[in-house]
Amino acid sequence: MKSRAGTGGKTVSLYERGSSQEIFLASMMAYVGLDPRKDVSWVVQRRAQMMSELEAGRIDAFLAFPPDAQELRAKKIGHVVVNSTTDRPWSQYFCCMLAANHEFVRKHPVATKRALRAMLKAVAVCAQEAQRVARFLVDNGFTSRYDYALETLEEIPYAQWRGYDPEDTLRFYALRLHEAGMIKSSPQKILARGTDWRFLEELSTQLRT
Repeated sequence: MKSRAGTGGKTVSLYERGSSQEIFLASMMAYVGLDPRKDVSWVVQRRAQMMSELEAGRIDAFLAFPPDAQELRAKKIGHVVVNSTTDRPWSQYFCCMLAANHEFVRKHPVATKRALRAMLKAVAVCAQEAQRVARFLVDNGFTSRYDYALETLEEIPYAQWRGYDPEDTLRFYALRLHEAGMIKSSPQKILARGTDWRFLEELSTQLRT
């Protein structure tokens, strides 16, 4: 998350209310004792607008994804408050997890496992062939900056997914959001009703990389 230096303001910019961006930021705020419903003023802005508004001092923070983070750093705009890749406790948990329709998983377990296997193989490619993946992203129009793409791929710990605990990750974030009043169900209920780790557990032993 990027913020202006030397400010006590609490205006945070989002792409959209109710988005994953807001949920992630809210969990961070709840962890340090802030109430995202009361202690922050949320504003919805376009990506390019966020950067200019931060530079002008009209917003105080926003969650920056590549290539925004690299551009802000290059232009010396704001400063990093939290880096979820390197800062604890966020770096100890999965930043992203797959979700699927309950009925689809029940009816099509083979297809579900194949889809997850494909995702994990893609993760392995990102970890082992970062330069090739960065070139692919540029050649296919996902980004225009090869250097930013490569930097991002090399910073994200793709190869370490076996070292994270998915149940602990979900419990951690569910507790933060429950504390912030953004979800009503307890972490225990969410884990009991909404998780199935068998495919990941099987693939973690079956896949060599």
